[in-house]
Amino acid sequence: MPHALPPLHRLTLGLLTACALAGAAQAEQADRLKPMNAESDNLRYDDARQLSIFTGNVVITKGTIVIRGAQVEVRQDAQGNQFGVVLGSPGYFKQKREGLNEFIEGEAKRIEYDSSADKVRFIGDAVLRRYLGTQLNDETRGSVIVYDNRSEVFTVESSPAGATPGNPSGRVRATLTPVPREGQPAPAPAPAPTPLRPSGELGGGRP
Repeated sequence: MPHALPPLHRLTLGLLTACALAGAAQAEQADRLKPMNAESDNLRYDDARQLSIFTGNVVITKGTIVIRGAQVEVRQDAQGNQFGVVLGSPGYFKQKREGLNEFIEGEAKRIEYDSSADKVRFIGDAVLRRYLGTQLNDETRGSVIVYDNRSEVFTVESSPAGATPGNPSGRVRATLTPVPREGQPAPAPAPAPTPLRPSGELGGGRP
């Protein structure tokens, strides 16, 4: 699925996996074996190419995977592997992590899903979030984000040429909340701020 991109600067976040994606960052392994269900306003199917093109308010589910977009193209190879391209404003992808009450959620102008490589590629104004249950824990933004479930690594690419009004520099932006590993104590809560008092109560003033 070729896609022309401007020159990019890459930031590899493999070493941040323990923090940003604490524990094993694998998606539900059973998802790749589940049937794909789709709803849309229109469908065009090309049997010779094993290609389905869904258009209009597309919603696709596959196990814990949820995909939404204005248009989704799904191709299947001879081995039954499925490859999808999501186009939307933006396109949306969500998947549960293996054995955990955690979810990975992403948005981008274009999303490429490869069930064979177990990899998702978010292209154009890309955002990747991690939820602990329903609570947002981490968020990363960039021009291109590649989420690789097998290697437990995600990479983020920035591009000044792809700057947006909300990010004029085009640089990678990340908010990472530390999560203690199993067996480690949770970080102590920050102390409450000292309340402000009138200057007359601080000493040095007239009684």
